[in-house]
Amino acid sequence: MSVTVLDGLRMHVVDEGEGAPVLLLHGEPTSSYLWRNVIPPLVAIGYRAIAPDLIGFGRSDKPEDVGWYSYDRHVASIEQLVGALGLDGITLVVHDWGGPIGLRFAVEHEELVDRLVILDTGIGGGRPPSEMWLRFRETVRRLGSAIEPARLVESGTVDGLSDEVRAAYSAPFPTPASKAGVLAFPELVPAEPDHPNAAPMNRVRDALRSWRKPALVVWGAEDAALPPTLAHGFADLIPGAGEPVVVDRAGHFLQEDRPDEVAAAILRFLA
Repeated sequence: MSVTVLDGLRMHVVDEGEGAPVLLLHGEPTSSYLWRNVIPPLVAIGYRAIAPDLIGFGRSDKPEDVGWYSYDRHVASIEQLVGALGLDGITLVVHDWGGPIGLRFAVEHEELVDRLVILDTGIGGGRPPSEMWLRFRETVRRLGSAIEPARLVESGTVDGLSDEVRAAYSAPFPTPASKAGVLAFPELVPAEPDHPNAAPMNRVRDALRSWRKPALVVWGAEDAALPPTLAHGFADLIPGAGEPVVVDRAGHFLQEDRPDEVAAAILRFLA
């Protein structure tokens, strides 16, 4: 299905099951496909799993102007999706860039969100990023539209990807122009204090200090880009969070490496 969001753009949405909603937000450079092995266990025990493709990704519309993409627009598209579907009582599951987007939505619409599940992400602005992240940003800048999103995903796994899965991650980006959203995300990370996204992300981080509702942090033990020390940082930041679940033999894209363990951790949290 698809939902029309800002600027008349169509956002593709996987919407399965009935019951309390679990909203799953992907990041760079993936799509709802990332959650394909996490959704069935949620549906099987009576939850409604909703996984959109962010604008510029998956089967959603893809503005070809890199300048169209902004933190504000991504957040607004999720606000409009939630409004269109009439969701409340949400369990919000975020990964990678789904974190800054989804966590901002959560703190600005706390009345709609009952729980948070945070996977391998970051929030906050103006702090020096890791050397690995700086290399990633430089690689994206250097490659430009020649970048291969499937290779980005594979580089963030422990076990690699099958040919079938690699093809699925490549399929949404058949032309150079279709990769504008992929190229935009690294530039939206506030690596400097005066970056326009530094202040709004820091406001989100500050708001999380008073988040008293339940929260779960799940992390890949072998995430080289966002190491597990960040998981403990989130657990310390959010009053409602317990000890993080660190998944062995899982990289940044832990939904690819260990989907069963990710799903099991979420189900235990929801029980």
